[in-house]
Amino acid sequence: MKRARLLFFQILVAVVLIALWHVGSTVKVPAGFLSQKAFFFLDPFFFSTPFAVFERTWRDFATGVIWFHLGITLLETLLAFVIGAAGGVLIGFWFARQHVVAAVFDPYVKMANALPRVVLAPIFALWLGLGIWSKVALGVTLVFFIVFFNVYQGVKEVSPTVLANARMLGMSERQLMRHVYWPSALSWMFSSLHTAVGFALVGAVVGEYLGSAAGLGYRIHQAEGVFDVTGVFSGMLVLAIFVIIIDTCVTAIENRLMVWRPTSASSQT
Repeated sequence: MKRARLLFFQILVAVVLIALWHVGSTVKVPAGFLSQKAFFFLDPFFFSTPFAVFERTWRDFATGVIWFHLGITLLETLLAFVIGAAGGVLIGFWFARQHVVAAVFDPYVKMANALPRVVLAPIFALWLGLGIWSKVALGVTLVFFIVFFNVYQGVKEVSPTVLANARMLGMSERQLMRHVYWPSALSWMFSSLHTAVGFALVGAVVGEYLGSAAGLGYRIHQAEGVFDVTGVFSGMLVLAIFVIIIDTCVTAIENRLMVWRPTSASSQT
């Protein structure tokens, strides 16, 4: 599918969803022929309305109220993403190349991955305080394991035939890493990074929600405390927009680094 056509359908889905939300929250439906009462499919007290959310978001940006909080959340997200992804890539490569180390630490890695991250948030707040680093630590725990497992699997998936031929041609370990293992893991790594972006933001926002004095999670928590549904949905809209922006940047880097990758059949239709 061509890029312009794909973009059109993506925007169309958003327009349809917003239109359904608007109709459900602004148009009353009769309860029945014998009843004078009418109701909203989406009660504006619980769901607000699209125009109210957009107006609140625009006002927050225009007045500059949200910029400080957005900057805090984005800083926490970027730090969690970079640290977690770098650690996942390095340790994933190391475990995939050191079979004994991987076998020894395998149960401990699985045990650490199974820990509920929400339980860790208060512990990080106790250790690191209520500043940005407790939120970064929570985001790192979410990002690290996603990238680690994908990189580990990507290196393990190297074709034995390709590896044997490369060794037969006299490649050193450094050359094998650059020309065989790294290209094999790259597509797996970027696949995990697209998911990790969202989880880095989730870690930052959840940490702010549980204990903070700034950030989008803090604003959403404050809005919930006074039953300001419009403020909650406005915060969620801002989060969604910036996740898309960051993911677009990751996609651009992926396309730049993987120009050698052949075009898939699905992208040609």
